[in-house]
Amino acid sequence: MLARELDFHLPPHLIAQTPLEPRDAARLLVLRRNSGEITHRVVRDLPDLLQRGDLLVFNDTRVLRARLRGFKPTGGRVEALLLKERGKNCWEALLKPSKSLKIGGEVEWVSPDESLRVASRLAERNDEAWQLQFSPPNDADIRDLLPVLGEVPLPPYIRASAEEARYQTTFSRLKTEGNPLDSAAAPTAGLHFTPELLLRLQERGIESAFVTLAVGAGTFRPVQSESLDEHPMHAEEFSISAQTAAQINAQKARGGRVVAVGTTTVRTLESVADARGHVAAGEAQTSIFIRPGFEFRCVDALLTNFHLPRSTLLALVGAFAESKRAPQNGENGSKSGLATIHAAYAEAIAHEYRFFSFGDAMLID
Repeated sequence: MLARELDFHLPPHLIAQTPLEPRDAARLLVLRRNSGEITHRVVRDLPDLLQRGDLLVFNDTRVLRARLRGFKPTGGRVEALLLKERGKNCWEALLKPSKSLKIGGEVEWVSPDESLRVASRLAERNDEAWQLQFSPPNDADIRDLLPVLGEVPLPPYIRASAEEARYQTTFSRLKTEGNPLDSAAAPTAGLHFTPELLLRLQERGIESAFVTLAVGAGTFRPVQSESLDEHPMHAEEFSISAQTAAQINAQKARGGRVVAVGTTTVRTLESVADARGHVAAGEAQTSIFIRPGFEFRCVDALLTNFHLPRSTLLALVGAFAESKRAPQNGENGSKSGLATIHAAYAEAIAHEYRFFSFGDAMLID
């Protein structure tokens, strides 16, 4: 499959710069895979759109205040995006600008209010990422200082500032120190859910379960190769609890539907699902690349935001849209789902839906 098949034109004014209030006021494009039928609703209508007995599965990761700003000894500015904790006060990070940086070099990081300064040394470099060894005052743990030192890492296409709470889901939670699966980006489909909406879904007989996948910076990386076969898929760590695995496996055993909230939830579940759609509890890393032709085993319906052109996430929703739709009029299977998504995106653009992280949503079932 060629990367250009994931291209589409989006008018810049449709890139949402701020979240809606309340969260569940976002518009919802509903796509029926079997027929290609599209209807226009809002997220708060979900209790009426889903089926009694459905199981919603969310990603409950929390976005870390992972963006740091600092200075080299020469006074040059440096920006960091923390990706993964490698040990106490040692983090893997993306740095920019990075051309003039060298192993052994020093950077001092400064909090937005300039009340805190933390020294660091560039310990190693691996491909695009660096290892930063921090030296916090009083031998503190840099993780404990991030609420003051760091900023929420909003996506590059969002120019406006936003309150941290609006770039967190209402159910997000930090993991324990032994399993710190927090993220560099939000699982954005989950941003639409309020406690009141979750309660209404439960009253309708729609239960919830939670997995955790640490969303990395790779989620924003476009496909730069001509063919998807040549794209190096990023890896992300995930965790499935015994309780969640039991909920999902019982749901599949009784023939019920699993509704994934977000592409990160899809990646988590499909990485471990067996032929019956059952999943195993545990912690692992996935570099699964879901694209047209993929056979879904666990996920039966998907709630997701609208994705960037030439992105692996657009390939994922294209794959999901085809999984119940037979090819028509001479189409081959690898194109029919993606064609359905392109048609749905064209309608969303015509109706001026808001796109990307703070934008509207899409239900594919």
